[in-house]
Amino acid sequence: MSAIKYRKKPVVIEAMQYTDNDSATQIIEWALSHEATINYWCENGEECRREEHVLRIPTLEGNMDARPGWWIIKGIQGEFYPCDPDIFAKTYELEESA
Repeated sequence: MSAIKYRKKPVVIEAMQYTDNDSATQIIEWALSHEATINYWCENGEECRREEHVLRIPTLEGNMDARPGWWIIKGIQGEFYPCDPDIFAKTYELEESA
């Protein structure tokens, strides 16, 4: 049996890019407004520099971390998850009606 090719259905998603403390706050508020939780997390304990913060996102696959530059996506079922910026650029384009 040989593999059959499939095309992913076009789906419009909402996304915000995590770039700094201000964007982290906006993303956390966005998630809360949809009854989801995203935490601003320091990987190295109490003595944490800004560049060591991540957004920790609970997903069905467990906690996933987003570093500055990553995109946070709200999926078609209201779930939130992080996406590497390179993957985001290859997978998504701006919706014309946005």
